[in-house]
Amino acid sequence: MNRIEKGAVKGYKAIETGVVNGYKKIETGFVNGFSKVTDYFVDSYLTNEDETVAQAKSRLANENKERMEKQKTNCIRK
Repeated sequence: MNRIEKGAVKGYKAIETGVVNGYKKIETGFVNGFSKVTDYFVDSYLTNEDETVAQAKSRLANENKERMEKQKTNCIRK
């Protein structure tokens, strides 16, 4: 490899690193922001009395799972 090729490869690697790091920062920021919004929504509207956000999310997931299984059972019967 000559000097020009080495320089080009080095430049492309620097660009690649910058793009990947930038993407990771954006992804992390988006996921964290989305988590804050969902936690606030669950806390404000979906928690029962004396229930934490984590407990409410778990309860909602279980209720959804039961609902989906019931739907699947009803579809099979028809």
